[in-house]
Amino acid sequence: MSVPGGIVILDFGSQFTQLIARRIREQEVFSAVLPCSASLDDVRAYHPSGIVLSGGPNSVYDPAAPVCDPRVLELGLPVLGICYGMQWITHTLGGKVTPAKRREYGPAVIDLSSENGQAGSVLFQGLPRKLNIWNSHGDHVQSLPAGFQVTGRTENALAAAEDTARRIYAVEFHPEVRHTDRGTDILRNFVFGICAAKPNWSGQAFIHETVEAIQRRVGARPALCALSGGVDSAVAAVLVHRALGPRLTNVFVDTGLLRKDEFRTTLELLRDRMHLKVIGVDASQRFLAALKGVTDPEEKRRRIGRGFIEVFADEARKLGEIGFLVQGTLYPDVIESVSVRGPSQTIKTHHNVGGLPADLPFQLVEPLRDLFKDEVRRIGRELGLPEEMLTKHPFPGPGLAVRMLGEFTPEGLDTLRDADAIVVEEIRRAGLYEKVWQAFAVLLPVRSVGVMGDERHYGWTIAVRVVESEDAMTADWSRLPADVLERISTRIVNEVRGVTRVVYDISSKPPSTIEWE
Repeated sequence: MSVPGGIVILDFGSQFTQLIARRIREQEVFSAVLPCSASLDDVRAYHPSGIVLSGGPNSVYDPAAPVCDPRVLELGLPVLGICYGMQWITHTLGGKVTPAKRREYGPAVIDLSSENGQAGSVLFQGLPRKLNIWNSHGDHVQSLPAGFQVTGRTENALAAAEDTARRIYAVEFHPEVRHTDRGTDILRNFVFGICAAKPNWSGQAFIHETVEAIQRRVGARPALCALSGGVDSAVAAVLVHRALGPRLTNVFVDTGLLRKDEFRTTLELLRDRMHLKVIGVDASQRFLAALKGVTDPEEKRRRIGRGFIEVFADEARKLGEIGFLVQGTLYPDVIESVSVRGPSQTIKTHHNVGGLPADLPFQLVEPLRDLFKDEVRRIGRELGLPEEMLTKHPFPGPGLAVRMLGEFTPEGLDTLRDADAIVVEEIRRAGLYEKVWQAFAVLLPVRSVGVMGDERHYGWTIAVRVVESEDAMTADWSRLPADVLERISTRIVNEVRGVTRVVYDISSKPPSTIEWE
């Protein structure tokens, strides 16, 4: 949908582009992400009050570096360049960008002292002179184009600049990530102080416009919804149900890869409390047979993606001709799987994005594709979903298959499922379940010596992963109390046959991902 007076973001391929859109939507201002190659007519069609140029993984001086139409700088609209966006502005307008002698990845401190004796930049209005910021770049702006003034520096580089006459602003750090102090304030200053945008965006507006868009696209035809049992697909199902009513049939598949007792308890929740029309399909043997002996995580995801489509195609044939499949795909799934808006890098294939077969027998309906998990939860609350569903921890579509590293075996699956149940039980018992983003177990292809009852045992290793996050784009490991970790470890070793060692994962994202595979 398009709301006049919002912000258009031109995507040069950053993993964080949608975070910019999300921070702007948090201000109740509409934002749209377009590829950097979008035409001026495409940009003008949104009637924006300002433009943001995102970061990206390339160097502006490379022959194949992504570019946008330089006339976006001549539209008379305020422009904010972030990281690569700043470097592209500099390069395009006659400044100089060079490889850094000392690259900047991670935290830094910016000094916002004015270098021209004038008042500080409107972009940093109300902020302290020094801020902790987050960088991710290997190039630096060596010299600015004519008309630009430096408005901030780090110890190593020029970090912020502006040309107020042309209303062009630029920063070489990432204000959209939570690691940058007051980053939301910087974006707010741009959106309201510089662009004079008006609050025009809300969850109810999203629901209304999405329902109308689904009705226009699907018309009077029926559709299937792929229910995974998690919050994403549940919110998608309720949203599409508003649009299609009884023409939507939900299919919840037991892949044999779900958490302990999850198929039964979730099916009851979907039918009895959410009043959805749900078909429960036990396809566990199909999936387990397809995965047996597979070691490569990408191959696991591809086989699971194909398996889901085969099940949905079977159910569609039973119901008659159905041409639409609803999925609860979110933006973090998309950005890690495929390049969608700009030239971004593939991190890993998600079963419901890059793992889908080329000959898909359905048209996909993905109403949440541009949203983050916490935004989806807010939409879910406005739709009236039960808190029990909305507070569920994220669970990968491929299920426990991608939490069993190395060769997939039915025996390993049983070990992992039992260990995972203990992790979740103890996190709940400690009152931490709704305070952390995710808590789960991973079965490692590592064996070590243990001693049980004075006997030598050569058993498996379980890694425990508990993280805190807002949107899954970044995450930090949770500092669990030592007694909670002790109970988890003791119970797993005592209660799960074949496990002799438990380790705790203290990696953050980035550089690690939340899931191991």
